[in-house]
Amino acid sequence: MTTSLEFGLDTFGDVTRDAAGAPLPHAQVIRNVIDEAVLADEIGIDFIGLGEHHRADFAISAPEVVLAAIAARTRQIRLGSSVTVLSSDDPIRVFQRFATVDAASNGRAEVILGRGSFTESFPLFGFDLNQYEALFEEKLGLFAELLKQEPVTWQGKLRAPLNSQPVFPPIEHGRLKTWIGVGGSPESVVRAARYDLPLMLAIIGGDPKRFAPSVELYHRAFKQLGRPVKAIGVHSPGYVADSDEQAREELFADYKAMRDRIGRERGWPPMGRDEFVREAEHGSLYVGSPETVARKIAATVKALGIARFQLKYSAGPLPHERLMRSIELYGRKVVPLVRDMLV
Repeated sequence: MTTSLEFGLDTFGDVTRDAAGAPLPHAQVIRNVIDEAVLADEIGIDFIGLGEHHRADFAISAPEVVLAAIAARTRQIRLGSSVTVLSSDDPIRVFQRFATVDAASNGRAEVILGRGSFTESFPLFGFDLNQYEALFEEKLGLFAELLKQEPVTWQGKLRAPLNSQPVFPPIEHGRLKTWIGVGGSPESVVRAARYDLPLMLAIIGGDPKRFAPSVELYHRAFKQLGRPVKAIGVHSPGYVADSDEQAREELFADYKAMRDRIGRERGWPPMGRDEFVREAEHGSLYVGSPETVARKIAATVKALGIARFQLKYSAGPLPHERLMRSIELYGRKVVPLVRDMLV
C-alpha cells in the first residue's frame, strides 16, 4: 500500500484576496494556480487536479488550458481535472482536449469525469437540467467508446450518431487515465464499475468511514462483473500549517466565507466555529500541523483502502502565499509522515 499510494492536490481556482483584502482578478488567480502547481511538481506531489466552474467565486472555467500551461513548466506531476462536467460538454471535445494535454505533457494527463455539484454550466451551454441524469449516462457511454481509440460507431438519443468516425489526436502511449468522480450515490458507484473505471470519492463532510459501504459496493460490483477492481481515490478539503492552532486560525474565516456563500444558495445555515472544529477533529476537514493531517490521511487510507488521496488545498479567499506554504508542508512533511505511518 505504501509504495502505490499517490498524493494529489485539488483546486477550483478559488478567487483569493490581495494584501489589502480585495479580491484578485481572475487572471491573476489563474497565474497563481500555475505557480502553485509548479511548486507541487518541485516537491514531488503526484497529481494536481483543477475543477471546472462557471461562476464569479472560482477562476477556472477551462481546466485543460491551464493544465497545458502547467505542463510547459513542470516535469513529472500528473495533470487532470477535478472534475470535468461531462453532462454539459461534448465527449469528443473533452477527449481531444485531454489528449492534447497528454501530448504536451509527454503522457501525464488524466481526466476525472463527473456530473458536477454546481449547475451553472447547463444554461450557459444550452442544456436542460431536466435531462441531468440522461445527459451524463449517454455522454459517459460515448466517452467510454473513445477510450478504445478506434473509429467510433455509436448511437444515442441526445446527439447525432457516429459511424466509423476517427478522433484525433490519439493518446500516444496506452489510454487516457479516466476516473469517475462520485459524491456517494450507489448508482454512480456501480456505474463506475460497469464502465471499468477507477472511482474518485468526493468526501467533503462527515466521518470518511461512512463511505465504507460505497467502497464495498464498488468491490462487489467488480466481482459480479468478473473483472479486477480498479483504484479508489478520495478528494477532501484541508490546510496545513506549522501547528494545529495556527492552521485553524488561518483557515477558519476564509473557509467559513466559502462555506456560507455556497450555503446561502443551497439553504444551509451559516457554519459556526463548533461545526468547523468538529469537522477538523472528526470529519473530513484535514486541517492542522503536518503530524495531525498525516494521521487523518493515514486513517482514511486504512479505513477505505484507497490508492490516492487528493487534498483540496484552496478555500475561498485564503491568500496565495498561505496556499503555497500549505502545499510545501503537505509535500515535504505530510506525505513522508503518511508513508511512515503505513509501513
